[in-house]
Formats: sequence, structure tokens, C-alpha cells
Amino acid sequence: HTPPPSRPRQPTQLMTYRVDYHRSHIQAMQQAMETDGVDVLGYLTWAPIDILSSQGEMKKRYGFVYVNRDEHDLKDLSRIRKQSFAWMKKVTTSNGLDLE
Repeated sequence: HTPPPSRPRQPTQLMTYRVDYHRSHIQAMQQAMETDGVDVLGYLTWAPIDILSSQGEMKKRYGFVYVNRDEHDLKDLSRIRKQSFAWMKKVTTSNGLDLE
């Protein structure tokens, strides 16, 4: 039995940065609805899983799910939920009311 691969640890600052990024956009969306009466249908992220950037790089990982690969090595392509995955799940199940 081969143990599952471990993903490289992301600095907490980077993980916090991604959550803060989404939080600020959702708050701005909420403000637009409450203040200006904007009819918002939903919130979309760039991608739910890490994908190659337009430059073909895996250095920038925007997804909520880590994909074990890099630009030149597909490795095993396993998927591992990031900290931001749990945060976004909480946000969606609360319909945007819980942004902490």
C-alpha cells in the first residue's frame, strides 16, 4: 500500500491571502446589493482546482483544491483540499452570511 502523496506546505500567509481576496469581493458584492440594490445572481471563482495559468505555469495556484503536479511533471495528479476549501464551503452553506 502506497501512502497518499503529501502536498508541499503552503505558507499560512498565502492561504490567508486567498481567503481575504474572496472575502473582500463577497463583501463588496453584498454592499452593492444592500446599498445600490444590485441584483446579484452569484459569485464565481477563477477555478475550483489548481489549473495551469495562461502562461502555462503552476506557480500561481488559485483553486480551493491542490493538484499534485507542476509545469513539466504530472506526478500523480492527486487532489488535496486546501484551507480555503473549508472556508468557501462554510461561506456557501451560510449563503454568504459567515465570512469568518
